[in-house]
Amino acid sequence: MKYIFLIVFLISFQHVSAQIFDIEPIKISGDDKRINLVILSEGYQESELDKFITDATNFTNKVFNESPFKEYANYFNVYAIKVPSDESGADHPGTATNVTEPYNNLATTYADTYFNATYDSFGTHWLLYYEIDGNSANNTKAKINTLLATNFPSYDQALILVNSSEYGGSGGDFPMAYTGYWGTNVIMHEIGHSLFNLKDEYYPGDILAAEAINMTKETDPNLVRWKNWLNYNNVGIYQYTCSTGSCNEWYKPHQNCIMESIDKPFCSVCKEGIIEKIHELVSPIDTFTPTSNTLDNSSFPINFHLELIEPNPNTLKRNWTLNTLDFATDVDDVSVLETDLNSGVNTLTVVINDETSLIRVDNHDTFHVYTVTWTIDNTLGFEDITSKINNYNISMFPNPSNNIVNFKLESTSDAIMKVDIISLDGKIIKTISISNYQTHQVDVSNLSQGIYLTNFYTNNTFIASKKLVKK
Repeated sequence: MKYIFLIVFLISFQHVSAQIFDIEPIKISGDDKRINLVILSEGYQESELDKFITDATNFTNKVFNESPFKEYANYFNVYAIKVPSDESGADHPGTATNVTEPYNNLATTYADTYFNATYDSFGTHWLLYYEIDGNSANNTKAKINTLLATNFPSYDQALILVNSSEYGGSGGDFPMAYTGYWGTNVIMHEIGHSLFNLKDEYYPGDILAAEAINMTKETDPNLVRWKNWLNYNNVGIYQYTCSTGSCNEWYKPHQNCIMESIDKPFCSVCKEGIIEKIHELVSPIDTFTPTSNTLDNSSFPINFHLELIEPNPNTLKRNWTLNTLDFATDVDDVSVLETDLNSGVNTLTVVINDETSLIRVDNHDTFHVYTVTWTIDNTLGFEDITSKINNYNISMFPNPSNNIVNFKLESTSDAIMKVDIISLDGKIIKTISISNYQTHQVDVSNLSQGIYLTNFYTNNTFIASKKLVKK
């Protein structure tokens, strides 16, 4: 059996083995710390690859003119891989069951293309997909995976641009769209699914319905996932409207979002979800100096520098502390004098978080904090400097709460985080410690109703504060 499996594997590998293709950068914001979008050409002959680059550039420009991609454009790179096809366009088999064929007087046509893009996939005229159905697509999907592994293994999201003016597109691991007017919106909708975990805001069917950023069965305004946006920008708790399956059990945040109709923008809840994912994938800290160094007393002042990936407008807040005391705010460069240091070990920390209005942190479960800490040891008259970078994803839920509040920390370090729950008159009510990747439950049932502050510390350095509402 092992011998037969090996023969089958080798035959399959030969079938999907990929060539090396030309790669052209479309938008470069930085190195591989960015989110890498890769556009594959489909239905472009060798002589049409310049047109593909023009189409890919136009697509990129349109995407990054839309919020929230516009504000976070510096977090993305875009590359185009020139994959030539023997013929132009895509298949039109005329086999759709959702329209009367021939639809729009389109003739039945077949094109010899690299990924075998075809309309009428799964019986739907506008469903433009690699292959006519899921079973046939398995080999093509393997072909795409092999091509990417060979040509651009560090991609975060790949998509396929089809040389066709007829409306169509599809989602899945590798979203596909035509090059016409709505093609960019089709792709934005689809990567809303594949890269940012958003759900359709038209009912997607019982199989795809699930609790998500923008889909829930919860109707309590205090508990619904997007409670932080309720009654702002027309965000509400809207029931899905249809008569199929369990449709009436599910709710969405908006009635005019691109996740429902591609002629709309992203709603506030979906924008926030996209930004949250960007923060998970990319730290705003690009580089910093020094990373380590040994200096003598003649080297003062010691200069410390941050290079950040800035949103536009820049909404990154930077708070510097030296030995836990405030040192500077919202600057990327600080200088430390010899007189600023204590004898022995000193700690300089900068805490970075994003204060964009596109995220409403109060009442929101998760927030992200990033730090760089330099340890400066001048015990022997020399300044030995070492550095450490940390990313923190902090969750506090449910909020508001009657009885129990859960705290969860995900961090790139093993540091213990201290949390103080403080009344508005400044009294510390509770102090807890959170370990990395563990959920810590806190009983707040004995607290009076009202608003409290939760302050978060690592190594005695304050890094964040958030409101807690006791019901």
